[in-house]
Amino acid sequence: MKFLLRILLSAFAVLLLSEVLPGVTTNKFTTAILVALVLSVLNFLVKPILIVLTLPVTIVTFGLFILVINAIIIMLADSFVAGFNVDGWFWAIVFSLLLSFLQSILYSILKEDAS
Repeated sequence: MKFLLRILLSAFAVLLLSEVLPGVTTNKFTTAILVALVLSVLNFLVKPILIVLTLPVTIVTFGLFILVINAIIIMLADSFVAGFNVDGWFWAIVFSLLLSFLQSILYSILKEDAS
């Protein structure tokens, strides 16, 4: 149940960011739900592999290369989900930063309600 609620909150954040950011578009709420699902799968499967493979670069850049890895994950989701479009690397980095910020706020509200 908690996973489903997190997916819905992430889909809401994706939909909100697609309305705010001019370089990110989403067709419908169902597309945003699919984007949230794809992002969760990619973050679970692909992101750890990319972090291990790029560990030296991440150490040299003091962890800032994680932003590039997040942008790669966003661009992969863009290629997998029809109806979700990100116009370039800059918008992918901005989208990933704002998405993680919104998710942390929404998940903290979810955590307070569960108590």
